[in-house]
Amino acid sequence: MEFHPLYAPSLKEMFINQLQDRILSGELPVNTKLPPERELGEKMHVSRAVVNAGITELARRGFLEVRPRQGTYVADYRRNGNLDTLMAIMQYNGGVLGKEEIRSILEVRWGLEQMAVGRAIDFASDEELEKLGTYVEELGTLPPPTLARAAEIAFRFHHGMTLAGGNTILPLIYSSFQVPCTALWIRFCRKYGVAELRMNMQELHRRLLNRDKAEALQWVNDYLGEAVSGSRQIYEA
Repeated sequence: MEFHPLYAPSLKEMFINQLQDRILSGELPVNTKLPPERELGEKMHVSRAVVNAGITELARRGFLEVRPRQGTYVADYRRNGNLDTLMAIMQYNGGVLGKEEIRSILEVRWGLEQMAVGRAIDFASDEELEKLGTYVEELGTLPPPTLARAAEIAFRFHHGMTLAGGNTILPLIYSSFQVPCTALWIRFCRKYGVAELRMNMQELHRRLLNRDKAEALQWVNDYLGEAVSGSRQIYEA
């Protein structure tokens, strides 16, 4: 049984969460002008300092735009967002992702994994490829890992594959997707089991060891293609 730490959010966090949720829900559409800071603070019963700090943070996350001498407006976060924006979307509505968000994450991972597989086969040493097998073995240990632990191991396997390929930027990009990818692996394990996740990793690892690029890429296309299309269902929680 897993438990999560409890904490009391600050007024700044509560301010950020309320505006962020209203933006993500569409209640505050793009280009909506917010009231002046003093008025907003009075409406929400917080100080102007809390409002100012919250607006600054929401602008950093890509949700708001502060226009000099004009005011604060809701920004197009899909156009102006960053990794923090993605994390906010992941946590919105208690972490219940929409179908479009899940598909988008899977499609990005699909592209990254194709590049990682190709480079690992072309440039990784035999020792580096063999080391990836330790993660596959770890998933098969008794007692079986928790879903969160299984997802973490899966991430380490795939991240290790990006490192083995020798591209210095790809591992950093892949790391930036750790939270959403881990969340989707947990969802996969909940629906299909840790053994199924291990089988996917084992099959990919076997193709990597054989340096069979065509078969390895086909395997990636098969299991991620099924996830994207919905034939291997993980869109529903």
